[in-house]
Amino acid sequence: MQLDQYVHTFGAYLKRKYGERVKKLTIDAAFTCPNRDGTLGRGGCTFCNVDSFSGENQTQPIAQQMAQGKVNHGQKARKYLAYFQAYTSTYREVAYLKTKYQQALTQGDVIGLCVGTRPDCVPDEVLILLSEYVEQGYEVWLELGLQTANDATLKRINRGHNFATYVDAVNRASSYGIKICTHLIIGLPQETEHDALLTLSKVLQYPVDGIKLHPLHIVEGSIMAKAWRANKIDVLSMCEYASIAGNLLRHIPKHIVLHRVSATANKPMLLAPDWCQLRWPSLTEICRDLDKNGAQGAFTDAPIKP
Repeated sequence: MQLDQYVHTFGAYLKRKYGERVKKLTIDAAFTCPNRDGTLGRGGCTFCNVDSFSGENQTQPIAQQMAQGKVNHGQKARKYLAYFQAYTSTYREVAYLKTKYQQALTQGDVIGLCVGTRPDCVPDEVLILLSEYVEQGYEVWLELGLQTANDATLKRINRGHNFATYVDAVNRASSYGIKICTHLIIGLPQETEHDALLTLSKVLQYPVDGIKLHPLHIVEGSIMAKAWRANKIDVLSMCEYASIAGNLLRHIPKHIVLHRVSATANKPMLLAPDWCQLRWPSLTEICRDLDKNGAQGAFTDAPIKP
C-alpha cells in the first residue's frame, strides 16, 4: 500500500507542480529559541531535548550541509527545497535571516524554502522577507509548530504561547501570500483522541495549506523523560497512533497537503515509543486504517463536536 493512494502527500504535490521529484534538504543554521535563551524561559518545551542545546553554533556551512544532503539522497532528484528545521528558524534579525536563506537559495538546484518556527516568532518584517521570495517565484512554506490548540496543554508542556498567538501568525502570514504548514503532536500528556480532533477543527477554521502529524516522542534530556521514567507519562502504541492519525486524516479536506503523517527518532536519544525507530511499519499501519475506514477527506462533512 502506498500512502499517496489515500493522502495528498507533499511529495506528490511537488511532483505534480514541478513535473519531477523534489527533495527537502535539512539545514541547521545554528538558531536558538526564545523558550530557552531566557527571553520567554529556559529549558524549552517539556518534550524538547535539552542536551542538544550545547554546541549549537558548531554547525557546518550551509552549502556543505546541502551538498552532504544531496549525497544522502543518492542524487535521486534534480530539484531541492532548503528546509531550515532546527529550533526557531526565524528567531534572528531580518538581515541575518536573509543571509542564511540566500546561502541556501544560491545553490542552483534549490527552488525554495521550508522554514520551521514558532507562532510567536514571525514578526511582519520576517513575513515580508519570505513574501519577497514568493514574489520571485520560489516555493516557500512557513512551518509553524503549534502542537495543540488546547491552551491548558500548551501551558503544561511549557510552550510559551497560546492558540491566539498561532491564529495571529497564520492570519498575517496568509495575508502575505505565504503557504502555511501546521505541526501537530498526537499523544501529548492528558490529551485524548477527541482533544486531537478539537485541535484539528480549530486549525481548519483558519488559513492552512499543509499539516504535519507527529507522534509524541520521549527523548533523552527532556523534562518528559524524567516523567516517563517515573511512569507518569504513557505513550501510544503504533496501532493506537495509526487509528488516531487515520481519523484526523479523514477530517482533513483533500486540498490540504500532508507534509508528514508520522515521524521517527533514533536510539539512544529515543526512549519511547520503540516503534518510532522505523518509518515504514507505522506508515503501513496508517495505510491499513485508511484503506479500511476511509482516506483523507472522507469525513469532512461530519463536524467535530466539542
